Amino acid sequence: MRLCFLVEEHYRHDGMPNEVIRQLTAWGHRVDVVRPGGSLLRMTEAVDAGAHDAWVLKTVSGGPGLTLLEAAASAGMTTVNDARSIRGVRDKALAAAIGRGRGLPLPPTYAVASPELLREIPSAEYPLVVKPADGSSGRAVHLVHSPERLEALLPVLAGEGLLIAQPYVPNSGTDIKVYAVGGELFATERCSPLHPDPAVRERRVPLSAEVAAIAAQVGAVYGLDLYGVDVLLGPDGPVVVDVNDFPSFRQVPDAAARVARAVLELARAGGSGQPPAALPYALPLPIPAQAQAQLPVQAQVPAPLPTQVSAVGGDGA
Repeated sequence: MRLCFLVEEHYRHDGMPNEVIRQLTAWGHRVDVVRPGGSLLRMTEAVDAGAHDAWVLKTVSGGPGLTLLEAAASAGMTTVNDARSIRGVRDKALAAAIGRGRGLPLPPTYAVASPELLREIPSAEYPLVVKPADGSSGRAVHLVHSPERLEALLPVLAGEGLLIAQPYVPNSGTDIKVYAVGGELFATERCSPLHPDPAVRERRVPLSAEVAAIAAQVGAVYGLDLYGVDVLLGPDGPVVVDVNDFPSFRQVPDAAARVARAVLELARAGGSGQPPAALPYALPLPIPAQAQAQLPVQAQVPAPLPTQVSAVGGDGA
């Protein structure tokens, strides 16, 4: 197969996706690498329809790679993940609206175009977590304990564009990162970016049935195939605080080979995800009560309920 990987400068030397590219090449596939952040792009000729079996995106939020992936999708190319699904999670304000509207346990979310408008959030909602709507890798995430602390932070937030604010979910200082790849789920525990503790090392952990069901539901709601979900175990149960298309897959065993196989399967199938607009509330099947105690670290993704929607071209970020 012939594949095109869009790799932002930020990930130029990272193991993910470079190890996946090396694995695919070792299996005899041709992989073309385009670095949209470091290239002059002649957009009218950037996409050669039919030249590649699939286009794969690994870029930062707000980078030019998504625009190029969307151009490939508009020309009828298979994309991993589906370009429309990626847009639905990279805009965190949009992701919050989609997720809450379809039953995901997300915290209430405010969005403002100007930091000063955050003053209108009731004091009862504090402490708040404030971050850019297009942020990634924990960039510019702030825990704001009071309206007075917000005032001091306003100059720092200027220039960040659209911001979101969510009431802080009390937690142990660690969060659960669930990776979905090739129809399987893998869970790791890591230090929360709001509670940096060098003593806490990222490690694989058992995946509870409740969190597994939520992680599978995330894929169905947003139309994603390769993705990561950040979950906090709050006092009222698990809460989804972030969703990433094509994450690092750290701690996933044989990650490069698993991701490479998943990319090939999606390319052969022409993509399997469905963008949010076409998904009629597709939820995962319930997990039997006797399985609710603990699932193993590696778990099969629960199958979604059947729908009457026709398959949408491309893979769903």
